[in-house]
Amino acid sequence: MKILKTTKELINYRKSLTCNVGFVPTMGALHQGHISLIKESVQKNNNTIVSIFVNPIQFLAGEDFTSYPNRQKADLKICELAGVDALFMPNTDEIYFENEPILVAPMKQSFILEGYQRPKHFDGVLRVVIKLLNLTKPTNAYFGKKDAQQLFLIQNMVKTLFLDTTIVPCEIIRDENGLALSSRNAYLDENEKLQALNISKSLKIASIEIMRGELHAEKIKEKMKEVLKELEVEYIEITNRKFDKIEKIDLKNCMILVAAKVGKTRLIDNMWI
Repeated sequence: MKILKTTKELINYRKSLTCNVGFVPTMGALHQGHISLIKESVQKNNNTIVSIFVNPIQFLAGEDFTSYPNRQKADLKICELAGVDALFMPNTDEIYFENEPILVAPMKQSFILEGYQRPKHFDGVLRVVIKLLNLTKPTNAYFGKKDAQQLFLIQNMVKTLFLDTTIVPCEIIRDENGLALSSRNAYLDENEKLQALNISKSLKIASIEIMRGELHAEKIKEKMKEVLKELEVEYIEITNRKFDKIEKIDLKNCMILVAAKVGKTRLIDNMWI
C-alpha cells in the first residue's frame, strides 16, 4: 500500500492507473462502517484510494475539530488489511490556499436539519469533496447513508457540475445493539452508549408503526419523542428523498432522520423507507 502525503504524489499516482478506481474519503478513526465502504470499493474496482483528512472548514467554532479522534497507526493497518492500494494523508496546506474560489451548497437543502444549527457546514464539506474528487478522479466514490443530507448534496454537486464519477451510497453499519457506527462514538462512556441506543430504538419504533399501517408523520414523530425523552433532541424529521418535509409517509420515497446529544456528544441516525 502506497502512502501519499502530497497532492503532487497523488496526482502522479493517479496518472499511473489505467483501470477502474474506487475512492473512499474519510476523516480517520476508522471503524466497521468505513471498512464496509472500503471493502465495497476493493471488490468493485481495480484500484482503491482512501483519504484521511480531518477537514477544518466543515467544523464550526466550539465543535470538536481539535479533539477529533486520531488513530493513525490503527487506520494504516486497517487500510492495509482491507486491500487499499493507496492512502492519501495530506496536511491542511496541501488542500487549501489563501485565495481560491468558494463553492456554496444549495441553500434549500443545506440550511435545514444538519445545516440549521451548523450554518456553512456543508459549504466546507462540498469544498473538500470536490477537491478530493478532482485529485483522485475516481470511477466510483463511496459514501455512507448515515450522513444522508451530505450524501444528497454530494450527489447533487456531482450531477450539476458534470463530474465523471458515480457516487455509490452504502448502507448504515450498526453494532450488535443497533447503535449506528460513528467515529464520535469513541466519546461515549458505557452509560452514554446505553442512552445512545434510544436513537436507533426510536427509528425501530417508527418502522413498527409504519408496518402497522400508521402513515401520518406527526403521529410517528410523537412515538419517537417518547423513546428519546431523556436525550437532548435536536431534530426528528420525516422527509422525502429531496429533504422536503412530508405529512404522510410515502413508502417509496421517505426518510426518517434524528439528531440528538448524548452527554456532550452529538449523534445522528436515519432510516430510509
